[in-house]
Amino acid sequence: MTRYPLSGPLMGLLVVFSTPVLAAGDAADDGVRWDVLHDMYFKDRPIEEAGDRIRIDAPARAYDAALVPVRVEVEPSLRLKTLSLLVDKNPVPLAATFRFGPASAGSGIETRVRVNEYTNVHAVGETEDGRLLMTEAYVKAAGGCSAPAVKDPQEAMARLGRIKVKLPETLTPGSPATAQVMISHPNSSGLQFDQISRTYIPAHYVQSIAIRVGGQTVLEADTDISISEDPNLRFSFVPVEGGSLEVVAHDTKGATFTRTVPLAAASGKDEPAL
Repeated sequence: MTRYPLSGPLMGLLVVFSTPVLAAGDAADDGVRWDVLHDMYFKDRPIEEAGDRIRIDAPARAYDAALVPVRVEVEPSLRLKTLSLLVDKNPVPLAATFRFGPASAGSGIETRVRVNEYTNVHAVGETEDGRLLMTEAYVKAAGGCSAPAVKDPQEAMARLGRIKVKLPETLTPGSPATAQVMISHPNSSGLQFDQISRTYIPAHYVQSIAIRVGGQTVLEADTDISISEDPNLRFSFVPVEGGSLEVVAHDTKGATFTRTVPLAAASGKDEPAL
């Protein structure tokens, strides 16, 4: 079983929430936990409430704890440098950090996460002038980090690294468009138990994704085990004349997966499922 190093703040988090006096889901519990995560990931930087500038759309009660859809909407006039997505009570709370480049047409993002127990999900955006803005949503789900993969392990490995790109029917150079990238990968968390071998499946997951258009960065993402099986990103970008959309992903075993799609040839096509 893969073991993750316990830093001082994380060890403190585990000690605090092993105390039975604090009921799961209690507001005080959630507040103390967020204080620890704030210190762990953002140090002493102040974080403001985002209000309507950043919003999270997530199910109040998830149908599948291993595949919880999360959409972060960002006010169009607000340009973010980074967006961090945290699932507070997961073993590794920081699911992903997204960095937006010049070819991005907005700072919103959609993805799917694992949820290990009833928890707040936080989105923290960093503005171009260095301010941090935060919003949250509460999700009722449990067991997502240890749930077995949906796909057969042999089938999953046979499709490892296949990348599907979905584009709108038409693309106009210079006009914002929305794309979806899906990467076939088990994204094993290290917490899933193999009933046949009676051992834990070693952690093996996508840890970085870079998306570029015409050589310019749309976004770069650092991801971890809280991102679901078959990582899936939906984002906005600015097409360029004669350009291509390029996806490069790396996983924890050193594998690199790439896909380049010419925009003119690919728009309107519905690629086969992963």
